[in-house]
Amino acid sequence: MKIRLLTVALLLLFTSCQTSRQAADYSNNTLSSTLWLQTAAEYEAMTLQAYNTARMFLTVALEDSTWSASLEQEDPYFDKPPAIILDLDETAIDNSFYEARVILDKSGFDSVTWNNWVREAEAEAIKGAVELTNRADELGIAVFYITNRDAEVQPYTEQNLLELGFPVAEGSVMSNGGQPGWTSAKTERRKVVAENYRVLMLFGDDLNDFVPARGISIEERKKLAEVYADWWGAKWFVLPNPNYGSWERALYTGNEESEAEMQQTRLNRLKDKRN
Repeated sequence: MKIRLLTVALLLLFTSCQTSRQAADYSNNTLSSTLWLQTAAEYEAMTLQAYNTARMFLTVALEDSTWSASLEQEDPYFDKPPAIILDLDETAIDNSFYEARVILDKSGFDSVTWNNWVREAEAEAIKGAVELTNRADELGIAVFYITNRDAEVQPYTEQNLLELGFPVAEGSVMSNGGQPGWTSAKTERRKVVAENYRVLMLFGDDLNDFVPARGISIEERKKLAEVYADWWGAKWFVLPNPNYGSWERALYTGNEESEAEMQQTRLNRLKDKRN
C-alpha cells in the first residue's frame, strides 16, 4: 500500500511539474497580438486605410508650399524639394514572422536573432506601403526610411525593400548608428532630412516616429498626441503595433525586477470601472 501511495504521489508531482512547465512555456504576452497581425482582415483594412488616405493627400501637400509635417523643419523651407519619411519595422514592412519564431521557440527578443532575421531579408510589405511610396516617387517626392535597425545590417534591409518593390535611392535608408550622432532617437535623422527637403508626411508605429516622447508617462504621451490632433490622418500616419514599442515601456514603474512583477504591473494598469 505504501509503495502504491508513493507511486501515486510521484505521478501527481510529475504531472504538476509538467503542467507548470507547459503553462510557463506558452505564457507569451505577444501570442494574441501576433496572431491578430498575421490573420486579422481588420489589420489589413487599417493599414490600407492609412496609406490610401495618405495617397489622396499627396498632391494637396505637394501643391501647398507652406505644408510641412516635420517639427524639425525650419524656415525657409518653401522652395525645398518635397520628401516623405517612413519608419520601417511594423510601418512599411512586417516582422510578425520573427515574433512568431520567438513565441514558438519559447524565447524572446534578442539582438542576435533579430539581426539574423534581418539578414534573411524576408520581411513582407505592409498592405498599402509599396503603392504609397511608389506614388510619391512618381510625383517627384523623395522617400526616406528612418529605421532603428542597426547600420551593420543595412545592406540586407535595402535588399529586402528593393525585392518588395519599394523605391530605394542612395542614402534613403537611414539606420541607427549609420552616421555619428544617429542614435535610436530619430530626431537627428529627421532634422537631416528637414534641412534639405520639405517634409510632407511622416509614417510610423511609435509616437517617437513623429515627436520626441522618450521616458515620459502614459498621461504625458496621451496629451502629446492630443496636441497634434489635427496632424493625424493628414500629415502624420500611425500604423498599429500591439507587439512592442515605447507604449509598452511606459507601462512600467522601473522598479520591476522579474517577469512576475512586470505582469502584476500590467494587471494593475487595467481599468474596469469598478471601485
